[in-house]
Amino acid sequence: MKKVIDQITEIMTSAFVECGYDNKFGMVTVSNRPDLCQYQCNGALAAAKQYKKAPIMIANEVLEKCKDNEMFAEITAIMPGFINITVKSEFLVDYLSKMAQDDRFGCDLPENPLTIVVDYGGPNVAKPLHVGHLRPAIIGESVKRIARFAGHNVIGDAHLGDWGLQMGLIITELKKRKPELCYFDESFEGEYPTEAPFTIAELEEIYPYANAYSKEHPEFKEEARQATVILQSGKNKGYTALWNHILNVSVTDLKKNYDNLNVHFDLWKKESDAQPYVPAMVEDMKKNGYARISEGALVVDVKEETDTKEMPPCMILKSDGGTLYNTTDLATLIERMKLFNPDSIIYVVDKRQELYFETVFRCARKTKIVPDTTKLTFLGFGTMNGKDGKPFKTRDGGVMRLENLISSINEEVYKKIMSNREMDESEARSIAKTVGLAALKYGDLSNQAAKDYVFDVDRFTSFEGDTGPYILYTMVRIKSILAKYKDVTGKDVTSDVKISMGEARERGKSEVDLMLIAAKFNDMIDTAAKENAPHKVCAYIYDLANAFNGFYHENKIIAEEDKTKQAEWIALIVLVLRLLECCIDLLAFEAPDRM
Repeated sequence: MKKVIDQITEIMTSAFVECGYDNKFGMVTVSNRPDLCQYQCNGALAAAKQYKKAPIMIANEVLEKCKDNEMFAEITAIMPGFINITVKSEFLVDYLSKMAQDDRFGCDLPENPLTIVVDYGGPNVAKPLHVGHLRPAIIGESVKRIARFAGHNVIGDAHLGDWGLQMGLIITELKKRKPELCYFDESFEGEYPTEAPFTIAELEEIYPYANAYSKEHPEFKEEARQATVILQSGKNKGYTALWNHILNVSVTDLKKNYDNLNVHFDLWKKESDAQPYVPAMVEDMKKNGYARISEGALVVDVKEETDTKEMPPCMILKSDGGTLYNTTDLATLIERMKLFNPDSIIYVVDKRQELYFETVFRCARKTKIVPDTTKLTFLGFGTMNGKDGKPFKTRDGGVMRLENLISSINEEVYKKIMSNREMDESEARSIAKTVGLAALKYGDLSNQAAKDYVFDVDRFTSFEGDTGPYILYTMVRIKSILAKYKDVTGKDVTSDVKISMGEARERGKSEVDLMLIAAKFNDMIDTAAKENAPHKVCAYIYDLANAFNGFYHENKIIAEEDKTKQAEWIALIVLVLRLLECCIDLLAFEAPDRM
């Protein structure tokens, strides 16, 4: 379906052209003065400079060409040359009726769907998820869902960190604690156990201990470094078996924690998956003259003449021949091009890594790893801060585990639920879990990704204002109205009743406002998908929820005596509920049936 704003723009553009003006002046925007009109065209002001005429004269000429258009309830020219537009409510009714009949609510599928890889999550194995993993997980999940709804082929990749020094640290510490394990017996010829010699809890204790110990004991760190080299060489079967145990135990736990966040990856690719591509990549860079030796290291220069800031070379190999994150990320690009040939790759990463990714992207382009036709996007996110404005910490100054953060949100919501009403505890806990996730995700996603924000549990869990619980409460209110309607009429609006919206009648402002916002859904989806912007979805559903609540307070829906009008209202709020359900699914949370 063509967007409402595009339909109005076409009419205005045609009018400008008929009057002898350039078509660029017909652009229409949503009015910044909704008390005066719904849409506006400011083209006459810009055209006045080019055509040396008073803007109001141009506006009136254009007005004359389109004043009788059936779409417009009112169109006026206002000094010094604004054109104010209000559409007929019958047009909106017809538009919403068509939306309601479409599973995609009028969002057209692209003629040429893109293949998009979204790289988000990025946890390291053998480490618990902490608050720093929250933003990439929920932003990436929403970006993936929005792009998928927009009609593209989207692949979400966790991209695990499994190939660094932490592997050597764990193996070395495990060898110190349990030297009798068969993995450390070089003469062992049998099958290694299928069961890991540690639990996830033990693994999560081993790594931080070994890491701290290595900082105080250089000989231990060197032994761990050597263990990492041996593991990466693939020549020690025992180390490889242990590494697989670490992966399996970690990924099982990671999936459980990501499931609790309603975050799901299509791929659980690892840094190690890219390693087979490294030798040929390095050889190609040398052979084609892309790389040079600098102080013993192999680097690719990525500085351009137009750069105004310092741009370091991209290091491919360290002076000792070791690989780096740069190496792995470039090799991962080779793998992704081979497996998916994507049109776009989006990296959801801390914005402080922007320079790093700029060097990697430039190197990938220069060395022809990625063609010019593949778009590389760095979607940098800001920091989640405490009320003190500093990165969020626990009370003792440590980094909070993600599961503890989720538990604290759920507990706060549970207290608010129980303080207002009597409810079975198990039901209250279940609702608190659903609402708590909405509070956490909406509190994050309603901010533009690149911006820092303050994590405020009291504000996030409030049932009023621009919050997740407020959105869910609105949806529960609509469900309650529909249930009462069924009780009174015996009609189930979700199945056996087909209600059409079409009667020509006088409509109140709150009803028209609700219809206007509902009709902007496909415009919002288009923008959110193009800009990788979940906050656009949040802004839309907050406006839609506000508009519904304004409509609800002004109209007695169940008590309405005019049954035709009542049926139209029911049809409208059914559509509003469906739009809200679609949007919260794009944000990856759900609504309970009651709160």
